Amino acid sequence: MTEHTDTHIGARLRDVRKRRGLTQRELARSSGVSLSLIRKLEQGELVGTRMETARLLAVALRVPTARLLRRDADPADAATTDQWAPVRAALLAPPADTLDEEPTTAGISRALAAAEPLFATVHLSGLATVVPPLIRDADALTGTDRRTRAVQVRVLQLAGWLLTQTRQYEGAAAALDRALDMAPDRLDGAATVSTMAWLMLRQGRLEEARELSVRWADETEPRMSRATPAELAAWGWMLLRTGAAAVRDNRPGEAADALRLARAAAAALGRDDAAGVDRMRRFGPLKVQQYAVEHAAVQGRPETVLRLAARMPADIPPSSSHARHRLDVADAHARLRQHEEAMRILQELRAERPEWLRQQRYARDITCRIIGRRRTLTAEMRELADAIGVPV
Repeated sequence: MTEHTDTHIGARLRDVRKRRGLTQRELARSSGVSLSLIRKLEQGELVGTRMETARLLAVALRVPTARLLRRDADPADAATTDQWAPVRAALLAPPADTLDEEPTTAGISRALAAAEPLFATVHLSGLATVVPPLIRDADALTGTDRRTRAVQVRVLQLAGWLLTQTRQYEGAAAALDRALDMAPDRLDGAATVSTMAWLMLRQGRLEEARELSVRWADETEPRMSRATPAELAAWGWMLLRTGAAAVRDNRPGEAADALRLARAAAAALGRDDAAGVDRMRRFGPLKVQQYAVEHAAVQGRPETVLRLAARMPADIPPSSSHARHRLDVADAHARLRQHEEAMRILQELRAERPEWLRQQRYARDITCRIIGRRRTLTAEMRELADAIGVPV
């Protein structure tokens, strides 16, 4: 599972290995990482290191993954950067003095509702057109009441989410910082922090993501006997983000505890849409099960991934999180050399959401795992590799 690349692991890896009294060969044997790869890493011959590799080495060395990693996020390509330039410009532009037609809180709310199908399917080209005017109109609102601020925060949250999806991390951080500063209450703040933690995970900032999520989980923990659905969902999301950071940082006990508490919050809710229509805040048993699958994928347990995934309902509504879950399942099949099943999932995702899939480095890594084991490629494999940008 690879959201991050680190180009500076070699010196830290060598130092920790020597402190543990291990040779390179012994580390290779205990971690499952090839001896040649370890040698190249320590000698600085490689330009990038998968988080998956860093975690395997950290497990063998008994240190947090963050001990080996340095922030060095995988940037967006030039075409993506150009496509989203209007969104970044709208975020950074000063508020307009006058507009041809003054925006209203109700009008922006209706525009957000109309754009919901684009967000649900991560239709990037459509969103690249819709989001800039939403940002400008929300910024021009003059009201100070809670509803107006909530709409403004919602637009910034979605902009941060989209820029994170497309690996434009500086712009995403700017949008989310503004959203958190403007949040009218703790629950709106928690929804923003949830995306902030995801942004940090994609950047490889594991320790920061974990600490931020733990702090907000403590701040949002409700009294279970009187908690509202929105309070349970906010707390549950903070626990899921805590677990996601902890499992990547080689803290399996903390990850398991966070998932257990999230499961309790989900059981109290009973269903995944209990927090209302806000897609970014939906939380419940299904969401927790998806994260349990993700934990198993991060830990390299493909049999567990498939066993847990088999228990999930077949008619799950479309969303980017469910698509991400399907990549975990495809990865498990690929690891077990069940290549036809892995290819079937990848081809389905390509047909359903091609723009989203092309942004997923995880999908490229799964495809590389499949084609790297074959002497000849089928036409289907070649087409998929070309479509999602697998290097030639």
